[in-house]
Amino acid sequence: MAQRTRSLSRFVLAPATAVAALIGFAAAPAQAAIWSSSDQWGNYTTSDGYTLYNNIWGSGAGAQSIWANSSSNWGVWADHPNTGGIKSYPNAKKVVNKSITSLRSLTSTYNVTVPSSGAYNTSYDIWDSDYDYEVMLWVNYNGAVGPLGTSQGNVTLGGHTWTVYKGDNGANQVFSFLRTSDSASGTVNILPILKWIKDTKGWWGNETIGDVQFGYEITSSSGGLDFRTNAFGVSSS
Repeated sequence: MAQRTRSLSRFVLAPATAVAALIGFAAAPAQAAIWSSSDQWGNYTTSDGYTLYNNIWGSGAGAQSIWANSSSNWGVWADHPNTGGIKSYPNAKKVVNKSITSLRSLTSTYNVTVPSSGAYNTSYDIWDSDYDYEVMLWVNYNGAVGPLGTSQGNVTLGGHTWTVYKGDNGANQVFSFLRTSDSASGTVNILPILKWIKDTKGWWGNETIGDVQFGYEITSSSGGLDFRTNAFGVSSS
């Protein structure tokens, strides 16, 4: 998978008819954004080192467009049919490339406006540099969506309380943390979560953290829905 933005075993190209139907500029805000794309793999790198991806990777996808003014001001318009299966994960990505033990801090802030209908989650997707492990942090979710794997109970880490799931999609291990109540804005202290996986649970070793992604994993958004990122940033040292 060229972009490495979703789990390898879940990567299925959208049908050509769906890709051809993607509508340009549908997601543009009132004033023209500095970048927008309706391409399946449309991407843009900001001046501060973030990469925005349209990332329509699931089968049966509909139309989707992404726009951006910066890494912290971007959004998506999506019209995916009311069918099962993830259609896309439009996101902003920051590359960290530091091992867990060499990190002194890894935090992120977010502020989003999401629809009250549709099926989706707003989530961080954190990968090790070899893409053997995936850590998902769901800060809100709606509709018929659910994590991979089995519940491991609740834990309070990084400033939030999560229900933890552990699973395997055939290509990599997946550790999903679902916030026990929806949140549209906040700060996540990510490093304690990574250390808990390593030191408390022993589910991985001293992995090098590669990508920290944040976006919207969309299953359905029939009729066209807007997802807006009002603020977002990743800080590491």
